[in-house]
Amino acid sequence: NWGIEVGKDILAAIIIYIVGRFIIKQISRLVSKILEKRKLEISVQTFLKSLLSILLNLILAFAIISKLGVETTSFAAILASAGVAIGMALSGNLSNFAGGLIILVFKPFKVGDYIDGQGASGTVKEIQIFYTKLSTIDNKTIVIPNGMLTNNSITNATAKDERQLDLRVGISYNADIKKAKSMIEKLLSEDASILKEEQMNVFVNDLADSAVVLGIRAWVKNEEYWATRWRLLEEIKVELDENGIEIPYPQVTVHMKEDK
Repeated sequence: NWGIEVGKDILAAIIIYIVGRFIIKQISRLVSKILEKRKLEISVQTFLKSLLSILLNLILAFAIISKLGVETTSFAAILASAGVAIGMALSGNLSNFAGGLIILVFKPFKVGDYIDGQGASGTVKEIQIFYTKLSTIDNKTIVIPNGMLTNNSITNATAKDERQLDLRVGISYNADIKKAKSMIEKLLSEDASILKEEQMNVFVNDLADSAVVLGIRAWVKNEEYWATRWRLLEEIKVELDENGIEIPYPQVTVHMKEDK
């Protein structure tokens, strides 16, 4: 009788395994199709499919063990304790791992974007599961944990195709403001990189202690931002000098009184 009962349990466990594996394969195929339709990153798809496969196989294993009459309560308690211990030991890495998934799924930035966050600025070169690598203008590599990027604010300067130039130039209080504005407007209209269909503004931004500060705003393509900025600043300086418009700088005048 005992042999018959054990044989039945073993046969039932084998059937559970075969049926369970079939169901797992069908679920995995369905999830793969859904992920492909959503056009998620390959790394995200691989992770989610692996995680689902592990969870489903664990459920199947528990079902088979339970059918064979093995006590699963103690086994589950051991697994839970081990999971808590591992989670506490790897809490920092788990946070970075979750941050990497958030970046890959929600895409606050992508490879090639120029971002500013956590006191660092640079072009995104790699988005790894735990870390993101930036390359600075002087070719340094900055590695930032993904958890820090997702838990704090970042600025993505290249999220859009166009970017606004926002320049400030100070001129003397004795200078002709209208003449200076007209010269700068002409430079903007003649520059090939400035988007003419977008609004261009030259205005008095501030009446500072030693200068009238002119504000200059115009739009350029993202990839031409820095080259246009540097070129315009140089051209404005040269143009103002040639027309006798002074760009003042802070000065201190000392008057000495001679004792008699």
